[in-house]
Amino acid sequence: MVSLLAVWTLVVFSLGTVASNSAWNGIVIPGSTTPTTFTPYYAPPGTKSYDSSSPLLHYSGSWTDSFSSSYVNQNLRATFERDASMTFTFTGTGVEWFGNQDRRHGISDVYIDGKMVQQVDNWSASPRKQQRIFWTYELPLGRHTIKIVNTGKKRKGSKGAYMDVDALVVTLGTQRTQAEPSAPLDQDLQASQELPHPPLSNLAMAPGPVSLWKLEQEGSTGVNAMQLSIISETHAIIVDKVEHNPLTISGHPAWATLYNLKTHALRPLAMQSNSFCAGGTFLSNGTLINVGGNPVVEDHTSAADFGDLDGLQAIRIFEPCDSEDVDDCNMYENHDRIRMASPRWYNTVLRISDGSAMIIGGSLKGGWINNATVNNPTVEYWPPKNIHGSNGLPIHLPFLVDTLNSNLFPLAFSLPDERIFIAANNDAMIYDWQSNTELRLPPIPNGVRVTYPMAGTGLLLPLSASNDYAAEILLCGGSTVDDHSAGYEISSQAPTSTQCSRLLLTDEGIASGWQVEQMPQARTMPDAVLIVNGAGTGISGYGNVIDQVGASNADHPTLTPVLYNPLASPGQRFSSGGLPASNIPRLYHSVATLTPSGSVMIAGSNPNLDRSEVEYGTEYRVEWLNPPYMMAAARPAVLGFTSKMLRYGQALQLKVQLPVSSSDSSNVQVVLMDLGYVTHAVHANSRMVYLATSLSQDKGTLTITGPPNAGVYPPGPGFLYIVANGIPSTGTKIMVGDGKGPAVDEDALTSLLTNTRVDQYELSKGKGHKTDSSE
Repeated sequence: MVSLLAVWTLVVFSLGTVASNSAWNGIVIPGSTTPTTFTPYYAPPGTKSYDSSSPLLHYSGSWTDSFSSSYVNQNLRATFERDASMTFTFTGTGVEWFGNQDRRHGISDVYIDGKMVQQVDNWSASPRKQQRIFWTYELPLGRHTIKIVNTGKKRKGSKGAYMDVDALVVTLGTQRTQAEPSAPLDQDLQASQELPHPPLSNLAMAPGPVSLWKLEQEGSTGVNAMQLSIISETHAIIVDKVEHNPLTISGHPAWATLYNLKTHALRPLAMQSNSFCAGGTFLSNGTLINVGGNPVVEDHTSAADFGDLDGLQAIRIFEPCDSEDVDDCNMYENHDRIRMASPRWYNTVLRISDGSAMIIGGSLKGGWINNATVNNPTVEYWPPKNIHGSNGLPIHLPFLVDTLNSNLFPLAFSLPDERIFIAANNDAMIYDWQSNTELRLPPIPNGVRVTYPMAGTGLLLPLSASNDYAAEILLCGGSTVDDHSAGYEISSQAPTSTQCSRLLLTDEGIASGWQVEQMPQARTMPDAVLIVNGAGTGISGYGNVIDQVGASNADHPTLTPVLYNPLASPGQRFSSGGLPASNIPRLYHSVATLTPSGSVMIAGSNPNLDRSEVEYGTEYRVEWLNPPYMMAAARPAVLGFTSKMLRYGQALQLKVQLPVSSSDSSNVQVVLMDLGYVTHAVHANSRMVYLATSLSQDKGTLTITGPPNAGVYPPGPGFLYIVANGIPSTGTKIMVGDGKGPAVDEDALTSLLTNTRVDQYELSKGKGHKTDSSE
């Protein structure tokens, strides 16, 4: 069977405030000065809209027509008659129903191809026009029929049982939804030999029968999965940018949601500012922060200006949410009291050894390739620190100047000695944040650039006491495209890199330099699940280069996963034969992560300014890559804890149930994993640590010892997996450390708030700056 280690190294390549009105209470359409009520109705590229008067919509029962400029094409058809219905037959892969909501509306049943798929309540405390009432995008390309029936029922307090139809929007379906799997890779290389230097651990298992891997499609994210993180044993958080997503909240499109990993249910989150290309991390007390973003792209965001929700300095707070009931879990923002000192777009956010967040680099505003004019070559911390005389303000990093232009979303990891590894462009360094010194490392070989928009991916390979927690870095994919070239000089057909570079961060390892090996397929924008998404040509972003596919800067999606065994010898680390291929392209703004169940969640892809249904359009479908152990007859299980707090160097007892075959305690290991915060091929904070264990004679109690210190595993949340004979248990969430939040320096926080302004970019626009419409 495939070990958890193999899954983890699976690369699924493939202050003063400027007041502004809520975008949803009154937006201003470009070219106008009159506030207008926002309406979610939107027919993106690749769809076709049919208003209520279309002869293709067939009505039964009694219906009345209404005419108003507030309706799609100025007409709407409504009924209050029980069992009245509307039927519409279409060809495509999805359909949306738009209508009104108010206190008079009741409950409707929606049927697709004769099967009742959803009951919707159209009641709303406040009147709303052109609302998306129902949507589905997961139909096979072909002929389908939607039927909407008025049940005549209503919720308590409703003043009526009205149902109306304003418009239907059909997703026509494109080649992307019927994509052929990429050609099978010509390698099926098995691990057999040890590395020339001591391995990180000796616990690797053989990959096993790869034909037992399964890829399943189930669930829809509702918002594009630009950012993804596992927050509990039952839920993931998904964060997008402001755009016309189908999932709505309070009458407008949502751009964040909680995704139930077991039921696939969605609970939209209310966000205040635009989280476009933000980063994130958990703090030592389990609080998640979502950091940075962009203003809404004015005059370019499809049919209407969404309003001015500047996210460049935002720090959004999401408190721990471990219950299966997530109704009370919310995102909090208050830019007057909680913000960064400087604007950041495409910043990397890392939890460090004191449990705080280090916020690295980024751009002062949205754009595409970074440059000296907008570069933010600094780090800052949350909570703010008075360190190196900064008193809560940013600290300059020469490395982030020297690595221009392709240095956004740096690849960074907190190391066991508490220093920080950072890779940007085709360079790397180790940053000692406590002494503010940089140790430059050998350049990444062969001129391969690994950060946005030439994005590769990176991993901190598993840590083990067997080699004194020696850190080793793996960087895969990217591009050798000149990062000083203009967009018209770069093509979506530009070759990407097959290179993986590996560096052992000991004195001897650094002196030996990077080990270079080649993946079976070239990839940019891959995801390394501690290889699945990605493209075979082009670079990251959209709307910038020549030969765009739709709006995508990249082409030739890589659809077959690749296994990487870090303990095999060079040339024998990759295997892919028999792994299932997807038919869903996962390009820019796609993600993948290991989940508590042990499966790999794959979602997203949206190389577009706004939702699109043309080739390489906005992807909401979720896939699950299931290793062979998911089909095992018996898996180990954690039955109970003496505590869910794992302290450094201290013992903790687990009540366990092991498969009968696990008779030898040497075949039982425990791994502690940070599943990371995933966005733009950056898996910030992801790490895997082997823990010392002892098994009781009756094999019912497993004693584990916490990591030796906060360098090996920074304080904060993690997931424990028991691995018996190569088969892991489901992950159990645990807190590492004392569970307390990072220290708050009130003087540093006051300095930040006193010496910086809220939404600095918004103030600067009066000087002639303009938000870029591409990235």
